[in-house]
Amino acid sequence: MSYYEETKTQSIKPRGLLAFFHLDTTLFLLLLAVCACGLTILYSASGGNFAVVQAQAVRMGIGIFAMLIIAFTPPYVIKSLTPYFFAISIVALVLIYFIGVEVNGSHRWLDLKVIRFQPSELMKLAAPMMVAYYLSNRNLPPSFLVTVAALIITVAPFALVLYQPDLGTALLILFACITAIFFSGLKWRYIILAGALVAVALPMVWEFGLQEYQKGRILTLLDPESDPLGKGYQIIQSKIAIGSGGMYGKGWFNSTQASLKFLPESSTDFIYAITAEEFGFVGITILLSLYLLIILRSFYLINCARDPFNKLIGAAITSCFFFYIFVNAGMVSGLLPIVGVPLPFISYGGTSVVTLFLSFGIIMSIFAHPEPKKEKEYTT
Repeated sequence: MSYYEETKTQSIKPRGLLAFFHLDTTLFLLLLAVCACGLTILYSASGGNFAVVQAQAVRMGIGIFAMLIIAFTPPYVIKSLTPYFFAISIVALVLIYFIGVEVNGSHRWLDLKVIRFQPSELMKLAAPMMVAYYLSNRNLPPSFLVTVAALIITVAPFALVLYQPDLGTALLILFACITAIFFSGLKWRYIILAGALVAVALPMVWEFGLQEYQKGRILTLLDPESDPLGKGYQIIQSKIAIGSGGMYGKGWFNSTQASLKFLPESSTDFIYAITAEEFGFVGITILLSLYLLIILRSFYLINCARDPFNKLIGAAITSCFFFYIFVNAGMVSGLLPIVGVPLPFISYGGTSVVTLFLSFGIIMSIFAHPEPKKEKEYTT
């Protein structure tokens, strides 16, 4: 038996009804289950606005189609296109400041007449991909200079998004890139050094890096009752929604916080609170369990990869997905500052949903295209 044939028989391949489409059946069904929950909750949170649900369903359909295309694309092709994807995303972020649409004082949207989207959402995927691309072409674990270069790659998109201003998305980009660097085998002395530098820099970041409204959100987190009708209003109303749901919730369409308009952004950033109010602790537990299964399944799939790029980007995507959930649940529960991070596949939004499906398409591609072992690792 030849080397190729042997490695082919030893490789783990997708199985199940969706193997023909290069999709992992378990992960795909879990994603569909969360999307179904999202549409159900969104219909109630939007006050029965079917147009909103229909628009979200169309975006999910586009995302699934995009995921199919990425799943069919071999990982080495995805890797070769990464620098171009990153460059296009950087250009799109820069264009925001010239032809972008300003909403509530923030420059986040790029209107190309044919399509309107948030380049920062694409950068949440493009930035860690570029870091993984750079690190995978070097000896691992990375040296000090290689680590610094990877951080420089991270800083550019982070600063552009932070300046919009969009602290939540900027933090997600930073976390995804740092995760890729960490999984490359970063030495502990570098981690300790980075932690010390961050601790030293925090006072300067507070004084010069944050805008007044961002400082206000952090201070409000510590004492929301100090301004109950102003900066603390959202946190207080969100806590009321979560607490009033109890064990089993008030029932679908019975959210007083949403129907009486007490809770702003109930169909986007604060939809987690509406879920807790209507479906209670049991409903939230089911939703978080679905998220946990998606994360565990994703880590299982990328664990089958041997190529450094595939492992790094897969770990970064999965970790960032966890960070999405952690930050959104934390901010609506009053445990973290409000930073405007949507709940994956549940909050209303187009670019975010499509980007998430693209991310999982990369994980599907990694698993659907088994990598032959390197020749030097093969013994007869």
